[in-house]
Amino acid sequence: MLIEIRKALPSDEDNIWEIIQPVIAAGDTYVFSPDSPKDKMLGFWMAADKHTYVALSGTQVVGAFFIKDNQPDLGSHIANAGYMTLPAAFGKGIGTAMAKFSIEEARRLGYSAMQFNIVIKTNLSAVSLWKKLGFEIIGEIPDAFRHRQNGLTNAYIMYRKL
Repeated sequence: MLIEIRKALPSDEDNIWEIIQPVIAAGDTYVFSPDSPKDKMLGFWMAADKHTYVALSGTQVVGAFFIKDNQPDLGSHIANAGYMTLPAAFGKGIGTAMAKFSIEEARRLGYSAMQFNIVIKTNLSAVSLWKKLGFEIIGEIPDAFRHRQNGLTNAYIMYRKL
């Protein structure tokens, strides 16, 4: 599948919501309440403190991600990011394409490293992808996430120098 990645536009918001809504509704990979409303989620995802992108297959938006400072001011040299793929497009390399693009984009934006503060331990595809792309698990947070099916679940902090 050929994937094009570009900066998100306001006109992408409905398509981004079509990705976010089923991902958070599952309650197994993101900390947001499964019933979070569209305006709350788009306000977060498209906020001015983020560089937001979409992944397209042809003209269809099949993924979305953002890059932002992990911390303000003296911690702003480390990037943080969030990624979601349209559930109907899982397993087609979209997450990998977004991940690889985001690493290069974070470098281009001047970041010296990337850190993910809460990668749910049971999200095996994400953990595997990040390890494959050179991220290390630098910490494990006990009971960090209220998984919809599994209850309290540990989460990893993952890090990579750029």
